[in-house]
Amino acid sequence: MQEDRQDIEALCHRLGQAHHDKDAGAIVDCYAADAVVYSLAPPLKDKIDPEGMAEWLATWEGPVLVDAEDVDLVVGPEIAWSTALNRIRGTKKNGTKEDIWFRTTMCFRKVEGEWKIAHDHSSTPYYMDGSLKAAVDLKPEPSAA
Repeated sequence: MQEDRQDIEALCHRLGQAHHDKDAGAIVDCYAADAVVYSLAPPLKDKIDPEGMAEWLATWEGPVLVDAEDVDLVVGPEIAWSTALNRIRGTKKNGTKEDIWFRTTMCFRKVEGEWKIAHDHSSTPYYMDGSLKAAVDLKPEPSAA
């Protein structure tokens, strides 16, 4: 199981590096072909989309930094899952600096002996005050980061 854990951690590192490098193909390669994605952007449910990923990456000036904190990874023989608090940072082409924390649950599956992301669910909480505004200003508690 330790080797599987290391392989999944390496997969997640490659995913972060691919975001940094703005390499849509490398991001897509981290996912199973039939992966289900619940991302922060519409629609509610999607598949990994190489063209859409490339278009989104093109909206950033410079690297896209994605960090994970408070990671909990559970590894089984063929399936694994993780929960984490993720942070995405960078500068958009319009000059806006982004720094947003969000929640992520990922499920991993071995595909032909290689770990791939089979399910990726990211979300932000929203304020329950009737405004329905996403709570993108939240930061993890010091004990969680």
